[in-house]
Amino acid sequence: MKFSTERLILRTITEYDASEILNIRSNVEINQFLHRNPPKHSFEALEFILNIKRKSANNEIVFLGIALQHHPKLLGTICLWNFSEDRTVAELGYELLPEYHGKGIMSEAVNCILTYGFKVLNLKKIEAFTHKNNLNSIKLLQKSKFALNENRRDEKYPENLIFELNTI
Repeated sequence: MKFSTERLILRTITEYDASEILNIRSNVEINQFLHRNPPKHSFEALEFILNIKRKSANNEIVFLGIALQHHPKLLGTICLWNFSEDRTVAELGYELLPEYHGKGIMSEAVNCILTYGFKVLNLKKIEAFTHKNNLNSIKLLQKSKFALNENRRDEKYPENLIFELNTI
């Protein structure tokens, strides 16, 4: 799977991306708001990629690497996952290396994946869970027209806010 925007390519990740996935998923600044065990070496990143490929083949996840049009190095990732049983709701996930923050890259990637989710996958709602102190993520979601659902709580991680978008 591959999408192009004005500046970006969103593409399926492969085994060849292991070192870049390691760099993204082990970044301290990115991980400060996430609950995950970062990979410690390329082998763990490769295991992650193989797991993503399996889940993609089973239609459990849409997971794409983000790169600039004329530079294949991955800057981040974006995904739709945690689909509802009836496949009308999915969760949006994303991460971007800090040196690329504030350049509109993630806004462009989010817009592309939202269009795919609503127009191709026929989702009725896309949700995003973000840490209450992750101001960049909150601004991104608000810019993308997500609304905070103040009546919902993340039972597993109470410090998360839940944003929802019903259509674009």
